[in-house]
Amino acid sequence: MVAEVNLSSTSRSLLPEEKALRFLGIQTNKEVYFQPTPANLIEHALRRGEGVLTDTGALMCTTGHYTGRSPKDRYIVRDQLTDSRVDWGTVNLPFHEEQFDQLHRRMRHFVEHHPVYVRYALAGADPNHQLKLCILTTQAWQNLFCTNMFLRPLPSELASFTPDFTIIAIPEFHANPAVDGTRSTNFSILNLSKRTILVGGTGYAGEIKKGVFSALNFLLPQQEVLPMHCSANVSLDDPTDVALYFGLSGTGKTTLSADPERGLIGDDEHGWSANGVFNFEGGCYAKVIDLTREREPQIFDAIRYGSIVENTRLLPNSRTVDYTDTTLTENTRTSYPITFIGNAIEPSVGVHPKNIFFLTCDAFGVLPPLARLTPEQAMDYFVLGYTAKVAGTEMGVKEPQATFSSCFGAAFMPLRVSEYARMLGQKIQEQGATVWLVNTGWTGGGFGVGQRINLSYTRALIRAVLTGTLSASPFNTHPIFDLAMPATCPDVPDSILDPRQTWSDPTVYDEKANDLKDLFSEKRRSVTPTSLSV
Repeated sequence: MVAEVNLSSTSRSLLPEEKALRFLGIQTNKEVYFQPTPANLIEHALRRGEGVLTDTGALMCTTGHYTGRSPKDRYIVRDQLTDSRVDWGTVNLPFHEEQFDQLHRRMRHFVEHHPVYVRYALAGADPNHQLKLCILTTQAWQNLFCTNMFLRPLPSELASFTPDFTIIAIPEFHANPAVDGTRSTNFSILNLSKRTILVGGTGYAGEIKKGVFSALNFLLPQQEVLPMHCSANVSLDDPTDVALYFGLSGTGKTTLSADPERGLIGDDEHGWSANGVFNFEGGCYAKVIDLTREREPQIFDAIRYGSIVENTRLLPNSRTVDYTDTTLTENTRTSYPITFIGNAIEPSVGVHPKNIFFLTCDAFGVLPPLARLTPEQAMDYFVLGYTAKVAGTEMGVKEPQATFSSCFGAAFMPLRVSEYARMLGQKIQEQGATVWLVNTGWTGGGFGVGQRINLSYTRALIRAVLTGTLSASPFNTHPIFDLAMPATCPDVPDSILDPRQTWSDPTVYDEKANDLKDLFSEKRRSVTPTSLSV
């Protein structure tokens, strides 16, 4: 609904949209759209030139100069609450309280003179560990993104809805680095004391999603809930068979959890409480580079009216998306409600996981496609958070480069690695979960020489774990990484299960494998010891 709001003086009961504006600290606005429907938002986005409709009905938008997150422009306000708890450094950059307040005032003043879209939303499918959000955006498509990505309260809940956290996202608002203390004109700033997230100067909506994730990653450990950068699914026949899939971007979290034979709990962010796991979100945010219905049918078919495709291009003289086009970025994505996946579980909760998969895209081609980890190895790989960048993904990257992101999501983890690792170790031990390392990268050689491991083989290996058929297979020990590798697996050639056997020259393989092992050792020395007993 649209309303003109003036809260400078009123003695009557406030309407929900007026309460939302007051909560945001905004006194006047001539054009407020409160809790707009997806159809309303799509109409506004088209009328305002924010996007176009594709032939599937999805709204195609571009995010401007920034086609991904900007980690160097992401800050946390350093104050009495965060000073001793946050792991300050190159990931968690401190920001001054006074400069935050100054930016906040200017952003509130800015939106008093612009149309705004305001909505209430929820983060956390477990009501015991849930954040109530009040989100303001100046772009209709970004509000649709939030509608898709967060949990949606019932209409009957709006009148009594009291937000815990506010998010203000204004792509048109640019900071002045000399005055505001930012590095650039764009910024994403989290103030945990004032429970406010400010995003400005960037149209990349993923900053909103990851800002809320970062807040939960700070708050939930105080409730003995482990926040996790992972996807989750569950057997359609056995609700006690829950699996988690940890991994950095591009390793297969969304793809592998979208399994037509299993129910989807969520594709990216979860909590693990004393009762089990729960999704933080109400939607999915999947990469669509080279997407086809044959390879990923559930994701492909979810891209319809109500979905968003970001930074994609159309085939000539058509409204058909060309998923191979990387003109704007390789980080092309789609956002859609989780209900667009036919076998999604509602509510998005599950019991404690039986199996946990650590996904890595090893561009060196030396890790096995599947290995069973000991509890000690599981903690080691969790702290390392290894994957690899390949040539062409970033300027200057000509050879595969090892990348380490502790907890498989260090960019969103405000606390020390040891705190998250301690909690994971305890939960694995208490619940008896088995942890597996899955290489979704290369085999037969590194990037440029070998080939990407066939997705059907990865799915077959995971299916064999989940159905228990792999338990009948003998396991061999990798001589360099000391990993337990299955010798056989249904629907997978035995020849690829031991990566050394896939290389034409085993001595070259040994050299490359030892190089990666040395990188692991070097990284371990730089990570804070966890001192865990598992």
